[in-house]
Amino acid sequence: MKVYTYSQARQRLSEVLDTARKEEVIIKRRGGEAYSVVLKRTKKSPFDISGIKTKATTRDIVAAVRECRKA
Repeated sequence: MKVYTYSQARQRLSEVLDTARKEEVIIKRRGGEAYSVVLKRTKKSPFDISGIKTKATTRDIVAAVRECRKA
């Protein structure tokens, strides 16, 4: 765990973030407050959705879309 003062963290933000990729980083303020910086890993894209099983064919779907466009 690496510890930076607020001023050091502000001046070396890129270094702080690079370090946080590997380990927890603590930023301490003058008043005694301490903040933890850690890498937040996301496992998948919010647009990555699972498919559904259906008996509809491509022809059925195209026909439904065409029907909606007529209205």
